[in-house]
Amino acid sequence: MSTENIYILGIESSCDDTSASVICNGKVLSNVVASQEVHAKYGGVVPELASRAHQQNIVPVVQQAIEQAGITKHNLNTIAFTRGPGLMGSLLVGTSFAKSLALGLNIPLIDVNHMQAHILAHFIDEEESKTPPFPFVCLTISGGHTQIVKITNHFEMEILGETIDDAVGEAFDKSAKILGLPYPGGPLIDKYAQLGNPKAFKFTKPKVGDLEFSFSGLKTGILYFIQRNVKENPNFIKENLNDICASIQYTIIEILMDKLKNTVKQTGIKHIAIAGGVSANSEIRKRLILAEKHWGWTTYIPKFEYTTDNAAMIAIAGYLKYLNNDYSDISVTAKARLKVTE
Repeated sequence: MSTENIYILGIESSCDDTSASVICNGKVLSNVVASQEVHAKYGGVVPELASRAHQQNIVPVVQQAIEQAGITKHNLNTIAFTRGPGLMGSLLVGTSFAKSLALGLNIPLIDVNHMQAHILAHFIDEEESKTPPFPFVCLTISGGHTQIVKITNHFEMEILGETIDDAVGEAFDKSAKILGLPYPGGPLIDKYAQLGNPKAFKFTKPKVGDLEFSFSGLKTGILYFIQRNVKENPNFIKENLNDICASIQYTIIEILMDKLKNTVKQTGIKHIAIAGGVSANSEIRKRLILAEKHWGWTTYIPKFEYTTDNAAMIAIAGYLKYLNNDYSDISVTAKARLKVTE
């Protein structure tokens, strides 16, 4: 075991992507992701099929990550894995594999909170990326989460506000489904929105607390709007797709930006990061870059490959825990529900 180089293997299997990554002293050497095509025809992730696909993918993905990193498994100092939150069947595959490998290699095991890892992806050592100073605020936006989190240090986090019903990623995907777009629809709304007029149609923003989110009413509003217009003109979606997508996206991003403005007002913190799958959205990225000019914020936007579920973020969280000697017991179990503060 080399003293100067710390090699961490990260394993991510919380939903429908099997991923493995090797990082050395905070730098990514490999980040392999195997996506599962099987769910597209069902219009959403089927948990049973997801866990079976993880079982098929995990050995080749881990092997590939180690080979791409140019090391052998005996160079590894520790194994970090996603404990939760996520789909139980999927999490169990990663957890069991990580435990067996750690036992076989006689190295420590580190469990990682998936939502903390999304935030800690900002600490991956990259030439072109700046690292946020503490304290900073992170907007975590994904298919399962919409939260504003205050980060005081790597592992001290506080939820300032969150959604009272659905997550923002779900709002994108459900809106896409209403429009007849295939799953996952969020990226398609983003794509068509580029060509449309964001002010073409107006959707009502929900009235909730200053730092709270709500998307279920917006989804219903979009559904009724589409049904009403299609009744009058069966080709309404086809003729207005770009404008509808642009208007939906504009409304959702406006909601997110309003809450961030309220957060800065209340906390005085002007270092703003985004994390999670929806942070790949081009409009939120654009608006955050503009916020630097307009409101004097400093914004931190992750590289595209660290926005969706990936093992590099698990590995960096594992590395930061390793430096703290924060290891897991081999009896650790997967948890489908886990708060970002746990």
